[in-house]
Amino acid sequence: MAGLSFDVLRVGKRYRLINYGDRYDFIIESIMANGDFKVKDIHTLERYFLKDVLKFGKGRDFHLDELSTP
Repeated sequence: MAGLSFDVLRVGKRYRLINYGDRYDFIIESIMANGDFKVKDIHTLERYFLKDVLKFGKGRDFHLDELSTP
């Protein structure tokens, strides 16, 4: 496991998450009271919760980084 911790994620910032070979580029829309994050995919504009991406665990390739602003 490498990259950022979930503790440093901020609303309005862009991030890239790699897990089990899948890549997710998203913007944090809100931080929920239960510690989950409501996010919006940068490419498809789909909205989802970050825990839905991680519900099967963290793979060996797990990596979370902040993306630079466009």
